[in-house]
Amino acid sequence: MEQLTHERLQDNLKRLKLTKAAEVLDAIVTHSEEDRVSYLSFLDHLLEEEVAAKEKRRIETSLKIAGLPFAKTIEEYDFSFHPHLDKKAVMELFDLSFISKHENVIFLGPPGVGKTHLAISLAIKACSHGFKVYFTTMHTLIAKLKESQSKGKAYLNSSLVIVDEAGYLPVDSKEAYLFFQSISYRYEKSSTIITSNKSFIDWQELFGDPVIASAILDRLLHHSKVINIKGHSYRLKEHAFSKQIYNQQGGDSVNDLSS
Repeated sequence: MEQLTHERLQDNLKRLKLTKAAEVLDAIVTHSEEDRVSYLSFLDHLLEEEVAAKEKRRIETSLKIAGLPFAKTIEEYDFSFHPHLDKKAVMELFDLSFISKHENVIFLGPPGVGKTHLAISLAIKACSHGFKVYFTTMHTLIAKLKESQSKGKAYLNSSLVIVDEAGYLPVDSKEAYLFFQSISYRYEKSSTIITSNKSFIDWQELFGDPVIASAILDRLLHHSKVINIKGHSYRLKEHAFSKQIYNQQGGDSVNDLSS
């Protein structure tokens, strides 16, 4: 009788698509019998395992859809390498309130200081909290904007879009206008994270049109937090020439432009 009940329970769990519960059933039954737990405690443990497995799959799927180039958490970021950076201000971003407020985050700094790392860490946290995230480079985004202006695209409608490497390659006036349209579409509706190696003064040259550059900055900076990370490349930390290049650049700063 016990065997028939066990087989029927396994079959029902699978039919209900409770695959993790079916997988761990025997182990939890054994554990419950040894500890003489109540029926409610047994059921609670079984369902907790199923919920945890489904949540893990949901986050893994969200991260895959986001298209992140690699996975880096904030715990892996070496704040000691940038001692002047306001760690508290950076960590405050991880409550994700900027997403619910439809604010933007802009990371500025030379190559190798961890701009993309911080952006991806925020993306991972956002995915774990159920936000739809889309990661792209500036170059790839421009190419996609040229292909289609469909309003159903993820790079327009995601709760958080990360545009990496803005400023590494120049864009022409037509491309600048397409980027302006995408920023305008998301303005005060969704959040965007930009990483760039160019200061805002250089954006006029980057976009080849001071009017378009000003219009883009106007919408990006209206509700935003700007984080300047000054220092030498973490990837080149063992090379003396890197320290010579960046040694005189001073501290790091975080500016709140949300008002």
